[in-house]
Amino acid sequence: MDSLAARIRRLRVARHFGRVRAIRAGVVEVAGLNHSASLGDRVVFLAGALAGEVVGLTPDAAHVLPEGATEGLSIGAQAELLFAPTIAPADSWVGRIVDPFGQPLDGRPLTPGPADRPYRAAPPPAASRKRLGARLDTGLAVFDTLLPLVRGQRIGLFAGSGVGKSTLLSSLARGVRADVVVIAMIGERGRELREFVETVLGPAGMARAVVVAATSDQSPLTRRRCAWAAMAVAEHFRDAGRHVLFLADSITRFAEAHREIALASGEAPSYRGFPPSTSQMIMALAERSGPGPEGGGDITAIFSVLVAGSDMEEPVADILRGVLDGHVVLDRAIAERGRFPAIDVLRSVSRSLPHAASDAENGLIQRARAALGTYAESELMIRAGLYAAGSDPRLEEAVRLFPALDAFVARAAPDGVAQSFRLLADALAARGRPPGPARAPA
Repeated sequence: MDSLAARIRRLRVARHFGRVRAIRAGVVEVAGLNHSASLGDRVVFLAGALAGEVVGLTPDAAHVLPEGATEGLSIGAQAELLFAPTIAPADSWVGRIVDPFGQPLDGRPLTPGPADRPYRAAPPPAASRKRLGARLDTGLAVFDTLLPLVRGQRIGLFAGSGVGKSTLLSSLARGVRADVVVIAMIGERGRELREFVETVLGPAGMARAVVVAATSDQSPLTRRRCAWAAMAVAEHFRDAGRHVLFLADSITRFAEAHREIALASGEAPSYRGFPPSTSQMIMALAERSGPGPEGGGDITAIFSVLVAGSDMEEPVADILRGVLDGHVVLDRAIAERGRFPAIDVLRSVSRSLPHAASDAENGLIQRARAALGTYAESELMIRAGLYAAGSDPRLEEAVRLFPALDAFVARAAPDGVAQSFRLLADALAARGRPPGPARAPA
């Protein structure tokens, strides 16, 4: 009955129409709606065959960016104003695949929830938000120890294409302890959706997940709305007191979609082609996640970022890194030598440390990082055969420990944090063969 009552409330008693006045540079000018429409409102043309969003207003017209091709649209065509769209998530959405407008993509009926939610909601008041919570089991030893994830934390996953980012996200979706997992697939290739759901995520992961998907062929309006829709779904479960794991793949495509929309609406590019509003758009999305208000649930968020050429200073990576509680870097060189996940531990950091670990655990973490750092400083010399055993005790220990620590990063730990620290202690106690004297290359 709640769903039926909500549908009745959504019925419109009045309808607003206008006419297409001009079509130029991908933007449609509509006369007759400018006094009723607001920025962000939705408009449909050709009896619902084409939709768009109001991105600009003048005294005599509304400027609408269409969501699809404008072939067949002509001067004088009728346009209907639908006002600001909303989404109505429900508990029954768990295990389902939906589009950014809350419509099912898996071929089964989907019932909307009783309450409409805005796509761009405000975050919880800063003064009333909880602090970061307890450490979470992730199923991966490196995230349980060297890069801990705590309840309500927000981290970034920075990687180039083809380095194992999606596989790592699916492992976290299956392994992190949470009540509900909400996954935003922003601008993904169409063929990857079913493969990700059925093979990568699997039935066990999908049993507690809601997937919100917008494929790469869809308009920038739809791709940008995908991230907002997924966050609104996560907020629905957070407000019900649940712990939500939010995965966004990727924020780069979200920013690129916003860039297309902003440039079409007349905003000038400033920072490497991105308009000034990009920073606020990314930070506003990130701030909606994190610890909830006292008495409510939390959203633990993992945002993936596609970094071209491993450039951590590119605009999207630089903006997002400043509002996160940690970042994880995937390195192509590590992936090419066959170690997955290809995490560069030294370039990655979790800001939940040192509070998320005990003194003894922090001691193990510091010793492991020191050994990996010492090895990295002399790696070229070691691989070139220029290192002589016994010349530096610290380096000799780092060389001895490196194979075990490198293997540890790839270890699964299905039994939780305690098992992960036992594996780390074993790696630091490894007894490898001491390096021999330097040899000239053959």
